[in-house]
Amino acid sequence: MTGSLSARLARAPRPADPERAHSRVADLLAEAPGLAPLIGEGGPARGLLLGLADHSPFLWGLAARDPTRLAGLLERAPEDSNAAILADQRAAGLAGGDVAAGLRRNRAAHALLVALADIGGVWSLEEVTAALSDFADASVGAAVDAALVQAAGTGRFLPPDPSKPQEGSGLIVLGMGKLGAGELNYSSDVDLIVLFDPDTAPLRAGVEATPFFSRIAQAVAKLLQERTADGYVHRVDYRLRPDPGSTPTALSLPSAYTYYETVGQNWERAAFIKARPVAGDRTLAETFLAELRPFIWRKYFDFASIADVHAMKRQIHAVRGHGAIAVAGHDIKLGRGGIREVEFFVQTQQLVFGGRRPSLRGRRTLEMLRALHDEGWITPEARDELGEAYRFLRTVEHRLQMVADEQTQRLPEDPGKLARFARFLGYADETAFGDALTAEARRVQGHYALLFEAEPDLAAEVGDLVFTGVEDDPGTLATLRSLGFRAPERATETVRGWHFGRRPAVTSPRAREVLTDLVPPLIQALSGTADPDGALAALDRAFGRMPAAVELLTILRSHERLRLLFADLLGTVPRLADTVAFSPHVLDAVIDPAFVAPVTEAGALAEQLRTGLGQPRDYEDFLDRSRDAARQLRFVTGARLLSGILPPAGAGRAYAGIAEAVVASALRAVESVFAADHGRVPGGRFAVLGLGRLGSRQLTADSDLDLVVLYDFDPDARESDGKRPLDAAVYYNRLTQRLVAALTVPTRRGRLYEVDLRLRPSGGQGPIANQWQRFAAYWREEAEPWEHMALTRARAIAGDPGLMAEADATAAAILCQSRDPETVAREVRTMRALVAKEKGDHGPLDLKLAPGGLLDLDFLAQALILSHAAAHPDLVGLDAPGVLESAGDRGLIEPGLAGRLVTAYRLLDDVHHWQRLMVEGEFGRTAPAAARARLAAASGQPDEAALVAQLAETRAGVRAAFEEILK
Repeated sequence: MTGSLSARLARAPRPADPERAHSRVADLLAEAPGLAPLIGEGGPARGLLLGLADHSPFLWGLAARDPTRLAGLLERAPEDSNAAILADQRAAGLAGGDVAAGLRRNRAAHALLVALADIGGVWSLEEVTAALSDFADASVGAAVDAALVQAAGTGRFLPPDPSKPQEGSGLIVLGMGKLGAGELNYSSDVDLIVLFDPDTAPLRAGVEATPFFSRIAQAVAKLLQERTADGYVHRVDYRLRPDPGSTPTALSLPSAYTYYETVGQNWERAAFIKARPVAGDRTLAETFLAELRPFIWRKYFDFASIADVHAMKRQIHAVRGHGAIAVAGHDIKLGRGGIREVEFFVQTQQLVFGGRRPSLRGRRTLEMLRALHDEGWITPEARDELGEAYRFLRTVEHRLQMVADEQTQRLPEDPGKLARFARFLGYADETAFGDALTAEARRVQGHYALLFEAEPDLAAEVGDLVFTGVEDDPGTLATLRSLGFRAPERATETVRGWHFGRRPAVTSPRAREVLTDLVPPLIQALSGTADPDGALAALDRAFGRMPAAVELLTILRSHERLRLLFADLLGTVPRLADTVAFSPHVLDAVIDPAFVAPVTEAGALAEQLRTGLGQPRDYEDFLDRSRDAARQLRFVTGARLLSGILPPAGAGRAYAGIAEAVVASALRAVESVFAADHGRVPGGRFAVLGLGRLGSRQLTADSDLDLVVLYDFDPDARESDGKRPLDAAVYYNRLTQRLVAALTVPTRRGRLYEVDLRLRPSGGQGPIANQWQRFAAYWREEAEPWEHMALTRARAIAGDPGLMAEADATAAAILCQSRDPETVAREVRTMRALVAKEKGDHGPLDLKLAPGGLLDLDFLAQALILSHAAAHPDLVGLDAPGVLESAGDRGLIEPGLAGRLVTAYRLLDDVHHWQRLMVEGEFGRTAPAAARARLAAASGQPDEAALVAQLAETRAGVRAAFEEILK
């Protein structure tokens, strides 16, 4: 169509304040009377200028600052003006002079031209977006020219043709999003990806390609978006490149290929539907896009990605499912029935079907709506209604951005501003506009819902949880804050990092597909912990250590109960969370009905261990299976403690039973393998004693195993009878070494326990296995008092039944020897002082070594056994609280004091169990805040400070009793 712009104007906005609008136009005419034929009374552009004067500070400023430019635009055909501005913009990068000023002046002229043609009804939506996109292309091209020319001037860049620096440069600049589609909106960022070919780039020898092209990209962005007295040209966004949080601004082609072939995401496939070269070496860019086609367009109908696409959809609109649309404050792009839904409707079906239907590979939304209909995928109603809604919504979007040249898609919330905006769009009032918006949005909603009608929402009751793409969604940040995340920006970056493949465990396509679906409910589960940020960070660390996470993610997606438990573990029990990360199958036991029926006895646990071991193929397989089976049992015990199914004391018995079963099974396996080489010692017997917490059945989640190994044999047969015979003493010491290795050596499935053999007579020196007769004599005749103290918690746990029974009987007999209570008290006090001197304690949360802690209570119980077992042999075999309670019943200590000591022991031991369950190492130094809060809650206290005060008071009472009883 020909004719001047003013002659073709078909509509004008309705001024909300006619008096102000007329006053401003009159002022402009006074300054530029030559405009009177155009905007004076009866002038063809007067209505349009009145609307700009009232509604758009930005456009009125452009018009009023340069009346000559305004007149030129109105008097010429808009197509001619557009062509002239574009030509000047394209040439600006090579024209010399002040490039930045020239680019900005052209942008001002073009922004005014497009607004006049759009608002005046001269250009259709397609013509408006094409003009905006063409101008952005020209701007980016000119900026690239200028940056390359400058680099050539320094000698770092050696273009084949200095007059055409982009040709043969090895540089690729792709336009993405609406720019790539030729659908740029009025005040949009330009989404760019900058790539380069390091093998063809004409760089001076010694110039590194990555930093060079990254500086070119940064120079382009600065030239376009830096605000000067002349304004700016375009805001530039490079965040659609692979993993923008950890990659340079410009990426090499090999790196880009590797990324998209390994961890490219479905949303990136959707983004590349719109990608096109806008600057740089166009031939190289087209080659790159051609080679990327298999990533974007799958050979067969891509139903395999539908689940991931559904998950993307549900993330984008997890809670925007309300029937009513509030016009005030509505987001035209992201809100229900908005632009994003139309685009998603189209791009989703392009992804699924475009691999077999080349006609569905176009970049433009309206064209693809028509193509989807022509291919038979959508109805005529969907094509027409979505097309009309898209045009309507994009027009509203442009008007919003024309008000102040802001990148916004949100309608005003203030009623007065909303009413003014409705008139800017040409409506009589906000009601008429609201009715039109609601009608169009509901049509979009209807078609959009049908696309995913069978898919349930994931987090409808919580809020937006959108982690696809590269931008922080404001609604998501608000939702995360409401869920208790203190640093929502960090949380979104963490989750995006998973999608970008920063954690090896989630780089496979299947893992990322499941992850996309799982993230919203997983975030909800983490929000239920005391420290959601810490729990999310723990999960991120777990992903960093895991080789693969598909199994774990699949389990968590299927079971809400396991999600909640795993979230609790991440937040408060990192030890168990690490177990899950290493072996996700341990969660299976939690959904077994038997989970709520805990087993703590060694015999039953041994049977469960045998079931877990199955039939190992060989000894190495046994080592791996034993670690898996023990890990499962220990995890279940910890989970039962965490869930309140087992009390801490019950967990102690279970942990001890598991250890006892593991030692017994390891001994059987080691003896079998050892005998194959060395035979057996005639009349030989072998037994293992458990001491310390293992012996008293109070083992914690991370206790070492205190063991003493005994052996006996026929004195007339001092060698084993195998093909490689060994002396009996050597035989049993080597067998002990094998047993310790079976328990301690890490395999690919982890380790079982740390083992301490230093409670034997020789301590850390000498033979590690003890000949039974000598050992029994040593116990009776030579052992130090502290060794008899240790003996109070000794019991046989594995080996030859006869030797085990003899060992237990001998230990009991030794403990029941008559002793002087004062001498015992003195020796115990001396031993306690020595421990305090050598080991000290680690603060108020050290419940073992601190004065008045568990060590005081254990030593007190041991003193009571050594002093009174001769008269009361049933004290032998009891754990410390049992000894204290029995001593009170028998009048060995004052009954009320005994009761207080038992209560103190239960408290300190319970907290100690929780501490060892939660973290490795010293609780006071390594425990996260959430674990501290959970510890206080488990102890019945409101916070850590109250718990510390209670523990201090308890320890003070214990210490006083220790001094009183052993005085």
